[in-house]
Amino acid sequence: MKYELAIADKTYSSWSLRGWLLFEKFGIPVSCRSARMYQPEFHQMLEDFKPARLVPAMKFDGVVVNDTLAMAETLAEQNPDKDMWPADPEARALARSVTAEMHASFTALRGACTMNLRRFYPGFSPTEDVLKDVARMVELWELCRSRFGQDGPWLFGEYSIADAFYAPAASRFVTYNLPRSGIAEAYIDAHLSEPAFRRWRAMGIAQNYIQPGYDKDLPEGTWPGPKPLAAQAVDAGPSENASCPYSGKPVTDYLELEGRVFGFCNSFCRDKTVADPQAWDAFMDIY
Repeated sequence: MKYELAIADKTYSSWSLRGWLLFEKFGIPVSCRSARMYQPEFHQMLEDFKPARLVPAMKFDGVVVNDTLAMAETLAEQNPDKDMWPADPEARALARSVTAEMHASFTALRGACTMNLRRFYPGFSPTEDVLKDVARMVELWELCRSRFGQDGPWLFGEYSIADAFYAPAASRFVTYNLPRSGIAEAYIDAHLSEPAFRRWRAMGIAQNYIQPGYDKDLPEGTWPGPKPLAAQAVDAGPSENASCPYSGKPVTDYLELEGRVFGFCNSFCRDKTVADPQAWDAFMDIY
């Protein structure tokens, strides 16, 4: 099966993150198309994914599937070897339930705390409605972890569709410093440390799209996730490597890390690596 996926800004589009994780975390090959939200190219991109009106949307063999829940079920059905839902019937039923609730609920949290992977607001003050959503989400996480999470850091031990759906919510807890229990804190930390999540965030930083209206007029702190290695872009080589670790093409753009210089085939490959070098296995292999 050949899949194509339409997504938007990596820093802000929570639904795009879900859709991308469904492929990335389960090793399902996909070709991604991306366009910046609220721009003409966004609507132009979706012309190729009709009848979808929003991202993410996927297509295969001329069939378009939009909405992340429909995408998840379609991918699980077409890729049974990927074990996208828990194998245990009781766990699977609960996983579907909490996934559906994430998909359909928590409107106060969504509205007041949009996903923003660039910011940390330690002094954010949530409303009572937001706190109710937060308490309910923590309750669900604790329920899943206590009943089925003994064999790993995720809601049902192993990573599942449910975790892909809650990844953007976990980031909201971080950005807005929302209250959580110790169990919830550990679950959020699992997302922040997860290499696929780190790659997505690094690509968002490399895109450097700052969307009006998403930032708060509040004091900021340092993003609480794993501290990246201190790489920086530099103007010229020579580099230790002659070809880009991602594409294999000749290098044209460079970064410096601990006195060593490495090259990449374009500025985006360089900048996503500068943002978080350890998120990229291909780079760490040459480092």
